[in-house]
Amino acid sequence: MPVSPVKQALILAGGQATRMRPYTEDAPKAMVPIAGSPIIGYQLAWLAEHHVKSVTVSGGYKHAVIEEYVGDGTRFGLKVRYAIEDEPLGRGGGLKFAARFLADPDRPFFVLNGDVITAFSLADFADFHHKQAGSVTVALAPYRSNWGVADLDGDRIRGFVQSPQLPYWINAGIYLFTPGVVRMLPKKGDHEDTTFPRLAEAGRLIGYRVSGYWRGIDTVKDVREASAEVQASGRMLPADFHTTDPSIS
Repeated sequence: MPVSPVKQALILAGGQATRMRPYTEDAPKAMVPIAGSPIIGYQLAWLAEHHVKSVTVSGGYKHAVIEEYVGDGTRFGLKVRYAIEDEPLGRGGGLKFAARFLADPDRPFFVLNGDVITAFSLADFADFHHKQAGSVTVALAPYRSNWGVADLDGDRIRGFVQSPQLPYWINAGIYLFTPGVVRMLPKKGDHEDTTFPRLAEAGRLIGYRVSGYWRGIDTVKDVREASAEVQASGRMLPADFHTTDPSIS
């Protein structure tokens, strides 16, 4: 497997995710179990597999639950440190705050939203970022409809295609940042509403199309579907990393 030259990452794991209740009544969204293991467990295992050595977790809501599960990261094969917000800062503000706690703030770093599970080559991602010479590279996933789409012959319906993949690309919630962008992030608010439009206007925001597995976890339905996908694909984490019985995720 090619080795990524980027050795540090930041996970945004401070959100409450009220739409995910009851899973998030006593834990942050990153701790929602997928096939028995929390989302953040899959993320850390993936980062370690691709030779990332240091991860900073940006936490807020119920952050102690993450710290109890992850610890210092040793069992995942990497070093984990924490950046805990005193008040909600939004994703952009949380990212700006947490970037100060990176192992090396002067080096590029991956960023993951705390609600995605994926499996693609970080070495290829980093190589693409380097060749494009942008400031931020955004991983893009194919857009899949949440509804059945009618297959039409004129005005007659021939059938329905359930949740088809459409010819569009969406933000996959995974990024590669150059360190100079941190100063452009808002102290509070969302970087996608502030920093990213400025970078796009300047031609410094790059899109990388993901070809491997990707799943965003936004609803209770997503939890059930992602759990089934992970089990069917053999991507489950070992039992030592489970927090619930995989059969009841």
